[in-house]
Amino acid sequence: MTDRVDQGFDYLPPAAAGLGHVFARPKWVAAACVVALAGLGWLALGVIAAGNTSLAAAIDAICHGSPAAAPLTVRGAVLVAAMWAAMVLAMMLPSAAPMILTYAEIADTAARKGEPVVSPLVLAAGYTMVWLGFAAVATLAQLALTRLAPLEGNPAITRALISGAIFVGAGLYQFSALKHACLTQCRSPFPFFFTHWTTAARGVFRLGLTQGLICVGCCWAIMLLMLTIGAMNVIWMAGLGIVMTAEKQGTGQRFSRAIGVALIAGGVIVAAAGIAIP
Repeated sequence: MTDRVDQGFDYLPPAAAGLGHVFARPKWVAAACVVALAGLGWLALGVIAAGNTSLAAAIDAICHGSPAAAPLTVRGAVLVAAMWAAMVLAMMLPSAAPMILTYAEIADTAARKGEPVVSPLVLAAGYTMVWLGFAAVATLAQLALTRLAPLEGNPAITRALISGAIFVGAGLYQFSALKHACLTQCRSPFPFFFTHWTTAARGVFRLGLTQGLICVGCCWAIMLLMLTIGAMNVIWMAGLGIVMTAEKQGTGQRFSRAIGVALIAGGVIVAAAGIAIP
C-alpha cells in the first residue's frame, strides 16, 4: 500500500493540501511554534516597556517593592500578571525547544509512514498552560512581597534580606534530588515520549502538561529570582534563560552545582550589603 504522505495531498482541495504538507512534517511546525511563541513573549515585554511614563513607573515600583510610590491597583496587578506571562513565554519556550523537537521527530517519523499524528502545537499548548499557571502564582507572590517588604524596620534592609534569602534558596535547590530528577527528565525526553506515545489530541496535551510540570520542577527556583531582580530586567531575563537552556543541554551536575554556589554567594552578598550599607 502506497504511503499517502509520500504521494502528496493531491486528492485534497488546495487549501487542505497545503495544510497537509505542513503538518506532515511536524518537526518544522515545532520549530516555528517555539520561535513564534518565544518571540511573542519578547514582543509583549517590549510593548509593556514602551508604555507611558507613569505606567512604567508604577510597574517598576511594584516589581521592586515600593508600594508607597505606587499604590496597588487592579490595573497594576493585571500588568504584573501580563509581565510574568510574557516572561515565561520568552524564557521557558526556548529551553523547551529540545523537548518539543524530540516529540516532533517521533511524530515526523510516524507521519512519513502514514500513521496519524497530533500537531506539536498541542504539546506546546499543554506545556505553556503549566507555565502560565506558574506565572499566576508568581504574580501573587510579587504582589505579596510588595506589601510585605515595608512592614517592619528599614524597608531597604527588609528587601535586601528577602532578596538574599530567595537567592540562597535558589542556590540550595540546585543541589536537591528533586532538581536533578527533573533535570534528568528534561535532558532526555525521548524515553518519556516513547513510553507514553499517543495519537489522541487529549493525550498529547496531557504529555505537554506533564513535561511542563517536570520543567517547573527543574526551573521554578531560578525563575523566582525575577521577584528580586525586577520583572522588566531584560538582561537578567536573557542571562537566566541561557543558564536554564544550558542546563537542559546535558552540561552535567557540575554546571548546576556551580550555578548553585554562585547563587548562594550572591544571596549572602546581597543580604550583607543591604545590612551594611545605609
